[in-house]
Amino acid sequence: MNAILIYLLQASTCVAITVLFYRLVLSELTFFTLNRVILLSMLMLSFIIPMLSFDFGVRAISTAEFVLPEFLVGSEVTEQSATYSWQELVFYTYLAGVAVMTIHLILGFFTSQRLLGKSRLMRYQEFWIAVHPKFIPASFFSYILLPDFDPNRPEQKQIVLHESMHVRLKHSWDLLLIQFAKIIFWFNPLIYQFEKSLREVHEYQADQGVTSTYSKKEYSGLLLQMIKGGQGWHFMNNFNQFQTKKRIIMMSKPQSQKREMRRFLFAIPVMAAMFAVFSCELTAEEEVDGPTMMGESTEAKIGPADIAARKLAKDGEMIFDVVENQPEPQGGMDAWNAYLSNNLTYPAEARSLGIEGTVIVVFVVNTDGSLSDINVLRGVGGGADEEAVRVIENAPDWVPGKQRGQAVNCRMRLPIRFKLGGDVAQKDIKSVDEFPETIEFPSSI
Repeated sequence: MNAILIYLLQASTCVAITVLFYRLVLSELTFFTLNRVILLSMLMLSFIIPMLSFDFGVRAISTAEFVLPEFLVGSEVTEQSATYSWQELVFYTYLAGVAVMTIHLILGFFTSQRLLGKSRLMRYQEFWIAVHPKFIPASFFSYILLPDFDPNRPEQKQIVLHESMHVRLKHSWDLLLIQFAKIIFWFNPLIYQFEKSLREVHEYQADQGVTSTYSKKEYSGLLLQMIKGGQGWHFMNNFNQFQTKKRIIMMSKPQSQKREMRRFLFAIPVMAAMFAVFSCELTAEEEVDGPTMMGESTEAKIGPADIAARKLAKDGEMIFDVVENQPEPQGGMDAWNAYLSNNLTYPAEARSLGIEGTVIVVFVVNTDGSLSDINVLRGVGGGADEEAVRVIENAPDWVPGKQRGQAVNCRMRLPIRFKLGGDVAQKDIKSVDEFPETIEFPSSI
């Protein structure tokens, strides 16, 4: 789940960079074909780049483990309630948005198919023209849509020529791609700006095809006469788009000079930067300092012996502290909480002494899913430490963590809070969490 959210964040950032680059550098140029190629290429790379992973260097050594949610044990706790982490809430909200956008897209597609089925089809030159009173002039894949059709009317010849450019250039396929991108990145407002930019380029290309045959003044007058609200279906290129003023301005602009094509070269460092930031992992061999005993040097001293002593699991392979896919209990966190609820008990000694506090246990999830190297990082005494270790030793196997698709050994940290209920007098309760904590690092860390 975390990996999906990270991918969405990175890919969404790439889309935002694409939109900003186009708007700031290329949007005023009249090289419409190149603009279209750049927009589509960078959109595809926005999907792909976060999926790539290239490691340059040695993985860092760290003493930070994945920390599981704290589990509460006490006489008043009969069942660990199912809770959702903020990552889960964000993910489920995202899925709800995807579902809404998908339904919207499917309904739009079936609506278009139903109207096409009711329209009158005719062949004009090498194009199919669909005529229906509810249509506004538009193109839909290989169809030109019109509310009525009279090939002898001069304005309709210009409209048909405009829409035929959309059909020839297969603009509907671009819009299909952007609809899928909107489903995935529905939460990113810049994806809608991207769609607007792409539609503008489509209209500029179609207008350029018309003005090569008809005068710009005559065609501009037709655009002003045809201004209407609405944008139509998802895959349609409408003749009367909302960017009429910008289209007329763009038609009036002189053609961009060839030397201005050098602006497209700026796309290379932009894409290279996205690749370097989101696909390349530049790591160095280093140690993250942890707590030390009095008189112990904090200077990092790492060699092969240190790595073997601190980072190798029972199979002789390295133990990872951070992985792309976190280990998970069989059946998820609900099953893990149920196991702890059914097996953890408050030790009689700790209860009689009124001891409560949080036991922190570290353990390793091995590549085969088994749990090993179970150690108490911080204890409270009274038998609570041994009880925490016992439960983890008898726990069912987990789903191992993965790095680049391969199962790896991964260290985990579990806080278990022992809390007494009302059956013990408050004055007798000794909370170890209030005392200065003593931290013991297991030899494998």
